[in-house]
Amino acid sequence: MRKITTVLTLIILGFPFRPAAAGEAATIMLAAAASLRYSLVDELIPAFRAKHPRITVEGTYDSSGKLQAQIENGLAADVFMSAAPRQMKALVDGGFISAAEVVNLLENRIVLIVPAGGGTRVTGFADLAAAETVALGDPGSVPAGQYAREALTSLGIWDLVSARASFGANVTEVLNWVAEGSAEAGVVYATDAATTPKVRVLAGAPEGSLASKVLYPVAPLKGSIHPGEARLLVEFLQSDEALAVFEKYGFTPNR
Repeated sequence: MRKITTVLTLIILGFPFRPAAAGEAATIMLAAAASLRYSLVDELIPAFRAKHPRITVEGTYDSSGKLQAQIENGLAADVFMSAAPRQMKALVDGGFISAAEVVNLLENRIVLIVPAGGGTRVTGFADLAAAETVALGDPGSVPAGQYAREALTSLGIWDLVSARASFGANVTEVLNWVAEGSAEAGVVYATDAATTPKVRVLAGAPEGSLASKVLYPVAPLKGSIHPGEARLLVEFLQSDEALAVFEKYGFTPNR
């Protein structure tokens, strides 16, 4: 009866529904923040597939804001993992995700980076306006950019920094600009900075400059045509095995 009720609910809400039969092969899509790409593609998705050979996980990785908009406009994602609660909340409010199924899984930090081999007058967030060129995520859609704006606003220098900033479409783009030396400094997640020796970290966000922790929530989509498989992936990402991998890539489990 519960299964029938779930199916009818999805049909009433206008979502397609074609559950995989027990043991049947299924392909699900994971829409995840760009900063999660390496940990997911290199280790976690293969590890999940090893446990569930019949389930193929396809990934799409971009800024959380872009992924949110794509889901709202029909992207057939089964699981969403955001780099901030804001985009997840928008999808909950829009009826795409159940609030009861959202898990605030990981914590990250934003850091100030510069090219590894270059000189700079910048010593930390407080004097970032001294940089000639700054790379930031677009605060309109990139959580790392939103956190950077919050931190710099609290320091009273957002207007000065943003006037000389180039805004990337996602945090990976910001990282690459600094790594190649086209920007004197930039703000990315600590986990992104750790992926390349071409940048060095000058400082983390000053104490008290952010109102809340940098959290990464994950949840299955109500419109998934493979809800059981989507929930299996979300459960796996909460496992001790998966959390150990995330920690290796610089994330902190949100306990």
